[in-house]
Amino acid sequence: MKKFFGGFLVVILLVAFLSACGNDDKGGEGSGGNSDTITVWAMGEEGKLLKEMAKGFEEENEGLTVEVQALPWENAHDKLLTAVASGNGPDVLQLGATWIPEFAEAGALLDLSDYVTDNPEFAKVNYFDGAQTLMEYNDETVGIPWYVDTRVLYYRTDILAEVGYDEAPKNWEELEDAAQKLADRGDGQWGIDIDQKDQITPFIFAWQNGYQADIENNDLNLDSPEFLGAMEYYTSFFENGYSQQNEGLDIIQAFADGSKAMFFSGPWMINQLNDQVPDIEGDWSVATMPGNTSNTSSLGGSVFSVFHTSDNVDNAMKFISYMNETETQIEWMEMSNALPARVEAWDDPALSEDEKYSVFGEQLNDAIPGIQVEEFERIAQELLNALERVNVGGADLEAEMETFNQTAQQLLE
Repeated sequence: MKKFFGGFLVVILLVAFLSACGNDDKGGEGSGGNSDTITVWAMGEEGKLLKEMAKGFEEENEGLTVEVQALPWENAHDKLLTAVASGNGPDVLQLGATWIPEFAEAGALLDLSDYVTDNPEFAKVNYFDGAQTLMEYNDETVGIPWYVDTRVLYYRTDILAEVGYDEAPKNWEELEDAAQKLADRGDGQWGIDIDQKDQITPFIFAWQNGYQADIENNDLNLDSPEFLGAMEYYTSFFENGYSQQNEGLDIIQAFADGSKAMFFSGPWMINQLNDQVPDIEGDWSVATMPGNTSNTSSLGGSVFSVFHTSDNVDNAMKFISYMNETETQIEWMEMSNALPARVEAWDDPALSEDEKYSVFGEQLNDAIPGIQVEEFERIAQELLNALERVNVGGADLEAEMETFNQTAQQLLE
């Protein structure tokens, strides 16, 4: 599979080179050929909101226009592949954390190292450690962090208190104990909701158990005791009946009625809970992840990259610089619920003095992105498939993990 995909990328890059040579005027859709117009591709609702944010940039930069194209998430990947093949992409594009390695490997992203060197505002130290990882690929700077997200523990303070926890569980032992006590309340009561479709949760458990991939040596270490021990812990919640095997009631309603008094999620859930179930205001809170050897969580989010064929790089970087300002990042958070990537932005009272958002800021100090290889999403899906066969189908965990490890390594090689 890897050899086929590598060959596919060679074809893409050859087509891109020939297209660029034969299209020097860059006059096509989204080409960025007009130096006064900065073309930006962004995803989903974020793309729609970014059109509004771009007005502030235009007001500060008279004569420059920003054209934002909002790409539906379900079509965005294919759209980007087509742009790589044709060489006809935007000036600026949004990339999610798991897409960066693939498009960097394809040569689609301009190396921004000189801009980072010449502009202290883009220095790595300005961003959380996990976000710094997203900036580079193969010793090139391929993106500037735009926003980040991470997962924390949501919990019903009132219900946890009823089973003996005046504070959120702080480690694996306490999490398991609290989940057991919550599940013991009776039929239809669960300890914690674990979304079996969420690709990152198993890796969060693995990182908390000391797991690390050895990418430099092309070894995912998925047969390590740290990884296997984490998968045993993950599956134990389903085996013991602390987590529901099937999807069940919508998590917001289950959280509201108390049948699922704990779950993991990101910052977007704060407003959803406030808007949809206001009756439980004051009865729930968030806490940093309960861990084992560490309390590590995941780091997601997006970066802004410059497409490698753009002839409007200086203006593209002006736009990225504007979106990188702390004031702009706070404004974006208020508009979209996305968390600022700039550490400095977290000094703003809107974050530092908010009892819930400040927890996310604390968690971001111990959060890392998914394994930075282009095959990560496929590997993560293979893991979910294997774990589902254990949790729902009763398959043997050891056998499933052995097969999964072999499959994952084949995808990588």
